[in-house]
Amino acid sequence: MELANRIVGFFLSLISFSIFTYYTFWVIILPFVQSDNIIQQFFLPQEYVVLILVFAAVVLLCFLSIFIGSVMLKSKKKKA
Repeated sequence: MELANRIVGFFLSLISFSIFTYYTFWVIILPFVQSDNIIQQFFLPQEYVVLILVFAAVVLLCFLSIFIGSVMLKSKKKKA
């Protein structure tokens, strides 16, 4: 089981690092690249930068709220 946890952790770290690298390149470096460059075809338009960030923040807040609510309900059941 420990090996499986390490493998899952490795892949989650790899995916997180890939998303971070892609987003950072898209936000910081791509605005300085000419619009006719071939690299531009691998990225969405710049308008989506803020929309994706807001969507991710809303999803994160929803999951946090659900988690905190479930922990509060479980702790309430243990007391009763």
